Amino acid sequence: MAIYSDLGVPRIINAKGPSTRVSGGFLAPEVIAAMAEAATQCVDMAELQAAASRVIGRITGAEAGIVTTGAAAGLLLGTAACVAGLNPARMAQLPDVTGPQPEVIVVRSQRNAYDHAVRAAGVRLVEVGLPDRYAGAGVRDAEPWEIAAAITPATVAILYVDSSHSRPTLAEVVAVAHEHGLPVLVDAAAQLPPVSNLQALIAAGADLVAFSGGKAISGPQGSGILCGRRDLIMSAILQNLDLDLDWEHWNPPANLIDKHRLPGLPTHGLGRTCKVGKETLVGLLVALERFAAESDDSRQRRWLQTLDELCALVPEVAFSLRLETVPRLALALPHARQACFALQNGSPAVHIDPSELHLGKILINPTCLQTSDLPALANALREIMINSPA
Repeated sequence: MAIYSDLGVPRIINAKGPSTRVSGGFLAPEVIAAMAEAATQCVDMAELQAAASRVIGRITGAEAGIVTTGAAAGLLLGTAACVAGLNPARMAQLPDVTGPQPEVIVVRSQRNAYDHAVRAAGVRLVEVGLPDRYAGAGVRDAEPWEIAAAITPATVAILYVDSSHSRPTLAEVVAVAHEHGLPVLVDAAAQLPPVSNLQALIAAGADLVAFSGGKAISGPQGSGILCGRRDLIMSAILQNLDLDLDWEHWNPPANLIDKHRLPGLPTHGLGRTCKVGKETLVGLLVALERFAAESDDSRQRRWLQTLDELCALVPEVAFSLRLETVPRLALALPHARQACFALQNGSPAVHIDPSELHLGKILINPTCLQTSDLPALANALREIMINSPA
């Protein structure tokens, strides 16, 4: 496109998937049109977030929801809500707190670099469990009793990173948390599809769930969703909105913010760093409606068709097909890491999924591939096969 060439930025072929590092995927024409229209008028952002809450609540089954600037922003805002509640003075302190440092319990095997967003709210992560099943020392991981044993008066929440292999189950963690009056914050950034997860995590009892908007939902790359309990969502949005106005002039939408529950108007909060623009918010809502309306089967058929078209262009390449939630092609190479570098250094550069380079395989993810990309991708793959040592 002209805008990138004008800036001197070369375009790439994204065979990795909707990763922020490679700028994510593409917006549907309806999403682009909605964002363009939103950019031409002004609205009260609290009213717009209240409208978003109605849409998100209808689709997820949550009491309330807001649009965030990504799943990590949702984790930050959600943690801040668990720490501060509806106390404006507490909100103003974050990430500093008086008294004992707040603690969030997390299963050790679920730790990852994205929980930095949780720690940024001023909490200390308390790890539980020994993941013997990952270390090769046994079959056990954390168990519910270990979470219960780690709870102290300083505990404000339990963080749960959702995946098909997470242990204990979310239901077990929710049972422990709710027995002790604690909320469960779920990192579900990449847990779509299936589309059923939009409701399943809330239905399982999660108090807050953070989704990415720029992955499978195909919304703006810098967007996300935080949904869950109304009081916690209220705290989260209070720490996010621009509140530079007088108390008596402030008339927030009642479905999102109950003014009568507050002793006064909070100052700009920790979440002001996560400001959401009207264009991003509207684009995310349109993309969410589109995603929720499409079946998982239809979505997978589209992705499989893309992979079939690629295979037809390079019949000499011996791919194996991974029929997973997101189907992928795997290609075994004797020097997979060097092949990955060669693809990235090509023209156009090709970025593949590098998660199995250590196993001697490169993976092709179809979710961010366009039909126009396929001939160049086929040529690049053909080249590395020709130049790959036997």
